[in-house]
Amino acid sequence: MLIIMSVLGAVVMPHNLFLHSEVIQSREWNLEDETVIKKQLKYEFYDTLLSMVIGWAINSAMIILAASTFFKENIAVEELDQAQQLLVPLVGNNAGVIFAAALLLAGISSIITSGIAGASIFAGFYGEAYNTKDLHSKLGIILSFVPALLIIFLVGDPFKGLILLQMLLSVQLPITVFTQVYLTSSKKVMGKYVNSRSTTIILLLLGTMVTVLNIALLISLF
Repeated sequence: MLIIMSVLGAVVMPHNLFLHSEVIQSREWNLEDETVIKKQLKYEFYDTLLSMVIGWAINSAMIILAASTFFKENIAVEELDQAQQLLVPLVGNNAGVIFAAALLLAGISSIITSGIAGASIFAGFYGEAYNTKDLHSKLGIILSFVPALLIIFLVGDPFKGLILLQMLLSVQLPITVFTQVYLTSSKKVMGKYVNSRSTTIILLLLGTMVTVLNIALLISLF
């Protein structure tokens, strides 16, 4: 269950739910023109959908590879170094180098998205859009990086640390989901762009499923 929840946290990272919206809205195009607003919403939907599908495909491929490499051979994975064995059947002796490069690029990508998300959220508290030249955006980036840096130095086992941190993302996910469902379903906030009743019901059901999984995780830990 811990692995399941860590995968869920890795695929649907809570901060990215904010970031996908901010990527479009921070451009601050003409917000008075109805045509422009509809175009923004359309491209924001496609951007989010494409990003989630790519993330789902990559994580699914990793799970399938792990199942065919480790589960089939009844190998217990206890160290991050073992993960490079996933690529041995495909690329041979270069598996270690390729896996290390992929892990480094994934880390850089996570740092960038986390920093931008932290900046956009913190700037949002002051009614501002994300802007690297703005003081509040800079503070948001620092506030997201400093705790991460401390964790890197404090975690002794990178493999277990990675799983636990992704699990914490999953535990936090219901808070983010229900908050956004509330905001997007509020006519006071969204005006005529408020969610339809059917959309709200579907979103609440999805949020409830994630919450139930998290409760099951907590029960299994004890």
